[in-house]
Amino acid sequence: MKNLTASLFILSIALQSCITHQAQFEGTPFEKQLSTKAQFDQIANYLQDSSYTTGMLVLQNGKAIYEYGDLEQISYLASCRKSVLSMLYGKHVMNGTIDLKETIGRLGISEEDGLLEQELKATVDDIINSRSGVFHVAANGGYDKGNFLERGSVEPGKYFVYNNWDFNVAGHILEQKTGKSVYEELQEQLAIPLGFQDWNIKNQKKSGKKKNSQYLAYHMYLSTRDMAKIGQLMLQKGEWNGQQLISSAWIEKTTTAVTPSSVVSERYGTPNSRVMAYGYMWWLVESYKDNPIYKGAYTASGYGGQFITVIPKLDMVIVHKTKLDLLTLGGIRYKDFGDVQYWEIVDRVVKAME
Repeated sequence: MKNLTASLFILSIALQSCITHQAQFEGTPFEKQLSTKAQFDQIANYLQDSSYTTGMLVLQNGKAIYEYGDLEQISYLASCRKSVLSMLYGKHVMNGTIDLKETIGRLGISEEDGLLEQELKATVDDIINSRSGVFHVAANGGYDKGNFLERGSVEPGKYFVYNNWDFNVAGHILEQKTGKSVYEELQEQLAIPLGFQDWNIKNQKKSGKKKNSQYLAYHMYLSTRDMAKIGQLMLQKGEWNGQQLISSAWIEKTTTAVTPSSVVSERYGTPNSRVMAYGYMWWLVESYKDNPIYKGAYTASGYGGQFITVIPKLDMVIVHKTKLDLLTLGGIRYKDFGDVQYWEIVDRVVKAME
């Protein structure tokens, strides 16, 4: 088993290096003001001993105060892609290109096996809150099928279930309305103006099984340091170098609860006393370990340890990456990283700053 694990590890590194294209442009690095606090040495020891972190970056006041691992390594964002898509919607909602009240029926959204008349009444707003009431399987896995209801059993907007069908359709709607791919929008709205250092649009690719759904998943592949710029833009309410890239009103809207914490807690519990609500594709922290510092914090969360967390009360952004191809290879799962582990790391960072 040990030799097999080592072989799979080497193979995954080789495959990753083959598919990664070099950066399109130089980009702009964060200014560094690295902390010398002993607590951060302890965090480094924890990361080495207790997790499978490949890259972690902590920003405060827009400066890098802690770095760990390979911040340039490009890897899969998992469901963090949804929070990024939420940001890309802002420009087009605010200028009227996308009407949140428009129904998916009017937009021509359908499937090979059809959608019910009631399902076609779901609005764009319902879709980007994952409250469409369309309990259709998605092209890709990783969604909450355990809380699906019978097709047609609830009206759109009345029931939250974390369904990749909704999220994938949201990507399709952006492309339909703008005439550009999600990746072109990502490049134009974020990668270029934020000065991504490791961006190449050729690294981006969709995936999924069309036999399940015609709407594929718009997976994203970014480095840790480029992800941090996304978090910093959110913290700055959409402003970057004197330009308002995303409306502050949109950011306020997307980080306001639509699905209350009571529903989220009923479904998923409150691990480590962490109480979360859900907004427009962002997870919202209502409380964590009874520490008021977390009030108003929010996070993009992706399977296996991919996170972009914003903590406004500390003027802080925390970005964390693992490499999913190192978590599961050849059907053998030999590493694991979950929300509980990540939030323990976050809490150690917060306590180091107190």
